[in-house]
Amino acid sequence: MSRSGNFFLFLIPALIWGSTWFAITFQLGNVDPLVSVSYRFLLGGIILLIYAKLRRLPLNFTVGQHLRSVQQGILLFGINYWLVYLAEQTLASGLVAVAFSTLIFFNIGFGAIFMKARITSPVVIGAVMGLVGTVLIYKTEFRNFKTSPEYILALAFAIGSIISASLGNITSALNQRRAMPVIQTTAFGMVYGSAIMALIAVLIGKDFTIETSSSYLLSLVYLSVFGSVIAFTAYLTLIGKIGAGKAAYTIVIVPVIAIAISTIFEGYQLDSYAITGILMLVVGNIVALVKK
Repeated sequence: MSRSGNFFLFLIPALIWGSTWFAITFQLGNVDPLVSVSYRFLLGGIILLIYAKLRRLPLNFTVGQHLRSVQQGILLFGINYWLVYLAEQTLASGLVAVAFSTLIFFNIGFGAIFMKARITSPVVIGAVMGLVGTVLIYKTEFRNFKTSPEYILALAFAIGSIISASLGNITSALNQRRAMPVIQTTAFGMVYGSAIMALIAVLIGKDFTIETSSSYLLSLVYLSVFGSVIAFTAYLTLIGKIGAGKAAYTIVIVPVIAIAISTIFEGYQLDSYAITGILMLVVGNIVALVKK
């Protein structure tokens, strides 16, 4: 594929994921976040399965492969997004996106633990810069900690979602090492993740309601089709073309887009600390990703 083709594969997930953080805010309200996550990935999984069927991609997984898909689905398309939705009930979507950009450092750490990947000095430097940048962005909000316990809980949800997503990424990488096809594994993972979230919702007594407002339904379709199917397909294709390291640069762009959207539509106020923090976060990610 040409460089321009790779550029579009890079741009598509960056732009989509940069906007999905704001789209999630339209999912919050009458429908419980757990139920909304289940709806989103059931729709996304069905679409991917139909795509796989039309492309005549093999869907005859072994029991072991299905179990690995379940694990990936729970971590990457279940708990991860459930906690994101809960966090965004309190935090501005741009702030959650910025926190989520530290995913790359969790990936590096878990990669070293579970995949024996080597940690280099640029990675450590980048991680420190990213951590300082995130603290600067949250500086104003940190002042509310003593009087706003719900903010602490929301931040804990955000951190939990990052850990779950990172473990899901490592699971996906291990599944690919086992030669499990990406599209089919992702499709089954979305369906299984949706089913597990639905089961949890039933067990804790959540109602399976559906909001009929245009904002809810349109954002649900956008998150399912664009945020789940198209973005993941483009991103995974890019990984196959240029490698996971270079493809991870999309993570650098996402929080910048999300913060811009949050500033315009949610009234998030950028100050000098936040701007400095964003710059440090971006530079830190680049330092960690660039190979010598």
